[in-house]
Amino acid sequence: MILTVTLNTALDITYRVPSLRPHGSHRVSEVTERPGGKGINVARVLAALGHRVTVTGFSGGATGDEVRTRLADEPGVTDALVPVAGATRRTVAVVDEQTGDTTQLNEPGPLVTAAEWAAFQDAYEDMLSGVAAVALCGSLPPGLPVGAYAVLVRAARAADVPVLLDTSGEALRRGLAARPDIIKPNADELAELTGSHEPLRATQDARRRGARTVIASLGAEGLLARTPDGMWRAAPPARVHGNPTGAGDSAVAGLLSGLVENLPWPDRLARAVALSAATVLSPTAGDFDRAAYEKLLAQVPVTAA
Repeated sequence: MILTVTLNTALDITYRVPSLRPHGSHRVSEVTERPGGKGINVARVLAALGHRVTVTGFSGGATGDEVRTRLADEPGVTDALVPVAGATRRTVAVVDEQTGDTTQLNEPGPLVTAAEWAAFQDAYEDMLSGVAAVALCGSLPPGLPVGAYAVLVRAARAADVPVLLDTSGEALRRGLAARPDIIKPNADELAELTGSHEPLRATQDARRRGARTVIASLGAEGLLARTPDGMWRAAPPARVHGNPTGAGDSAVAGLLSGLVENLPWPDRLARAVALSAATVLSPTAGDFDRAAYEKLLAQVPVTAA
């Protein structure tokens, strides 16, 4: 079983409009709502790949109730969210159908108390028993210490569970010091972490700071991986156009599934890139187009870096 942690869960709301114009009034052509937050998106893709997955994090208020109700309809996903008094956040994505561009509005999330954080840590440590891998994903809600992910990384390492960390800013910096097995920053997050805008140098610096493996997400250029076994680049065979929402989370699912299946690194990277591109091509944000994925998987070039 794989565990994904989303400390700042959300109800993702997507509006599609014919054309997005600042200061204008818009007629919405389609609305979708689904449980969200990076770890929940990762879990959805893992389940579609055939893995048993449990999601945990915080849930509260009417929005949290809606997230849990909808999670019950997600096949292969077990809900282990921990209740809090504050209300789970909403995220709103507005998709411009003319250009394909997406505008994202993210609420901050509930204020989590020290007692609620302590209760979560106890529940999380209990869940680590029998887990094949854990993914720690996304932003921190208000009230949590900036070193929260470092605490969770150390607990996973103490339980001998491989841990992937996908966050940004100071939460990433603190979490890195706890020595996660994998981190997956994008180019901007990696530059902020290391001070270098040159990915080869930046991934090397991030490894020195504590990560066993650094997977840099370079957007349309794919992934750059610095691992204990070598360095690789993997990229889509051609540029893809569509809605990138959730593409990075699909890449995390590809990396995590490859880890628990003990695939060699080139195969893990090809899967991650193919899933990410197939998510961009999907008509629904956060899903992946399976036919596109299977076609892309055979076409993704992986080369030594």
